[in-house]
Amino acid sequence: MAIITISRGTFSGGKLFAEALSGRLGYRCIDRDVLVERAATPRATQHELRLAMEQPPAIPGRFNHKRYIYLAVIQAALLEEVRTGRAIFHGLAGQLLLREVPGLLRLRIIAPMEFRIRMAQERLKLSARAAVVHVEKMDQDRRQWSHFLYGVDWGNPALYDLVINLEEITIEQACLMVAALVDQGGFELTPERQAVMNDLALASRVRAAVAANPFTSNLEVDVGASGGAVSVRGDLYEELEDVQRVVLAVPGVTGLTVEVPVAVGPA
Repeated sequence: MAIITISRGTFSGGKLFAEALSGRLGYRCIDRDVLVERAATPRATQHELRLAMEQPPAIPGRFNHKRYIYLAVIQAALLEEVRTGRAIFHGLAGQLLLREVPGLLRLRIIAPMEFRIRMAQERLKLSARAAVVHVEKMDQDRRQWSHFLYGVDWGNPALYDLVINLEEITIEQACLMVAALVDQGGFELTPERQAVMNDLALASRVRAAVAANPFTSNLEVDVGASGGAVSVRGDLYEELEDVQRVVLAVPGVTGLTVEVPVAVGPA
């Protein structure tokens, strides 16, 4: 009952690997489109969410709050999808969106540039030069995206438990390796880990509800959960009652504590 994330570059073979591994393990295979469809709201359309997951901000500091809203609803959707285990998410920064999930198996799939360029040419009907530009642009965007959001380099191997190069290893061989790793244990969703997952999912659901509600969408809050008891912390001076109303309406919330930082005036 593991939860697996697969980070992959454009046309690296990661999607094919994820689908093959899903079939071998009998796990659900989740991609960006599944998340976008589940997460979309009137305030965050599917088109806007796709762009938020693909493109770094053009100008640092601009549109950061909108991106906060988009990521709040995306993270909530992803946690709901993987909450009970037996799930594979392949796409950008899954291991970062799920960074607090215990026992997460984090994979990275890479392939030689020649392989990726050839795949881009075949799939997108591009010239060799256009394919190179496309692949390099996507890699640059993803590196900037992960650095902007989490301050890390998307390509850093230390972010992953296992990096697989498909230059010589076939997808079938890679699936056998990962399946053996899962069978050996250590990544299963134990009752203790399931309890943590439930808390993370509830906290994320609350954060997304606050971000999506028109009366509270201007806020950025920290949310924690233990059982059904939820704590919310943020600058809620004018929206306190609205936050309480929104949070207590979220399914699974049985209690609420709100912490408002004390404003410190001039000495």
